[in-house]
This record gives sequence, structure tokens and C-alpha cells, in this order.
Amino acid sequence: MIDGFAKGDLHGRLRRDREALLWKLDGLSEYDARRPLTATGTNLLGLVKHVATVEARYFGEVFDRPSPEPLPRWQDHDGSDQWATEDETREQIIGFYRRTWEHSDATIDELALDAPGHVPWWPEPSPNTNLFAIMVHVLGETNRHTGHADILREGLDGRTGMRPEHEQQTDEEARAAYRAKIEQTARAATSVKA
Repeated sequence: MIDGFAKGDLHGRLRRDREALLWKLDGLSEYDARRPLTATGTNLLGLVKHVATVEARYFGEVFDRPSPEPLPRWQDHDGSDQWATEDETREQIIGFYRRTWEHSDATIDELALDAPGHVPWWPEPSPNTNLFAIMVHVLGETNRHTGHADILREGLDGRTGMRPEHEQQTDEEARAAYRAKIEQTARAATSVKA
């Protein structure tokens, strides 16, 4: 009983976070979706491409169910899954992610939570795992990168939230006052400590 509940709950959360990540691209220009927004080059479309590749590997190779999509070997990881080339379209990357969902969902649906898996890129001594651990791992990765995307999108146009129905109208004056309050508190705390 608990296995079915846990599997369903984790799978539901993964589906929710996948959609939230894609929503961060809605309404953006091609440039804003692709451009580096941090010193390390993190960008919104690259986050989608990276999460799709991670999910394809974990729910594919780990359970000897390789992705039908071509993937570079894990040993050859060079960071190219973290940004879109000029020849890759947004639609191609989103399509890859959605097809990855289908493949991952089939793996999740067909295997028991204790189904064994092997992660060759995890260091010894414990590259052996199971579906439950991989679901938790991929959910964590997806959630983490969706949080990155949320912050990047907020920096672009102020949009925040997990889904359109959670988005609040931005009151720029109230937002500026709130930020100023936090800034004032930070400065005050710093002067007290000095």
C-alpha cells in the first residue's frame, strides 16, 4: 500500500515540477530564453535541456532502458547539455524533454519501487540503486533546477511562481518597498555586528 502511494506521490511531484520548468520559458524572446544570466552561463533553455538529459539518463540507462533519443556518453560530458546551440530550436529542446517524460513515465509505471538499477557514473562503492532512490534523486534535480529557473525568470521580468494560476500581479511599488525593507535590515544588522 505505501509503495503505491509513495510512487504515485513522487511521480505526481515530478510531473508538476517538469511543467513548472517549462513554464519559465513562456513568453520569452529567443534571446532571453538562451542568453547567459549568471557568471557561469546558466540560462533558461539550457536548464531545460540539462534536466531532460539528466532524466533520460537516470530513467533510461540506469534501468537498462536506454533513451530512444541520442545522448552523448556520460563519460564525455562537456557541459554541452547546459545550453542550446544556434541550430537547436526551443521547440526541439522542449520536444526532447516531453519525449523524455514519456520514456521516463513508462519506466516508472512498469517497474516496482525496489527494482534494481546501476548508475555507472556514480563513484564506487555504491553505484547500485533502485527506482525509489532514482525517483527521489531526479525529483531533487528537477526541483533544484526549476528553482534556478524561477530566480532567472524573476531577474528577467519579475515573473515568479510554479504555474500561471499561482502568478500574482506584480505591484512594482510594493515590491520595491519590500526589497528596500530587507536591504535596510541587512545594513542595520551589518552595522550592529561591526
